[in-house]
Amino acid sequence: MTKTKKNEFRPNDFVVYPAHGVGKIVSIEEQDIAGLRLELFVISFEKDKMTLRVPTNKAVEVGMRSLSTPDVVTKALDTLKGKARVKRAMWSRRAQEYEQKINSGDLLSIAEVVRDLHRSDDQREQSYSERQLYEAALERLTREVAAVSGTDEMNAQKQVDDVLLSRAA
Repeated sequence: MTKTKKNEFRPNDFVVYPAHGVGKIVSIEEQDIAGLRLELFVISFEKDKMTLRVPTNKAVEVGMRSLSTPDVVTKALDTLKGKARVKRAMWSRRAQEYEQKINSGDLLSIAEVVRDLHRSDDQREQSYSERQLYEAALERLTREVAAVSGTDEMNAQKQVDDVLLSRAA
């Protein structure tokens, strides 16, 4: 691993960890683990009240990345405006695909899940598992939109809701 890759992330940077969404690097510390000296990113996920330690040399390998650019956020919001693409596969298969997209950490994939699972008030009810996946994707999307645009999650949620409602109208 090159030194430049490791120094890509610094304390107080917001990063996206695929399985957990947006977190903030609190510090970089060294620890002895199993007799090895490891340098670790300490990432705090405030909302989940969770702290994660990721070896600096494995950060990129596990999919940790910087926040998306405003252009990518715009593309993700444009994705929400599209028509839902629901495959005719069995729900268990689709649910697996949605789960993979959410945990990929890719903002555009997450936006696709939100778009495909969004239901307006006049549409049929969602099953419990559909609702869970939708809410997980929506939360990841709004957290990153908030972090990129520098607003709080409430404003980001409103921004996403406005796009989804404009689609329904």
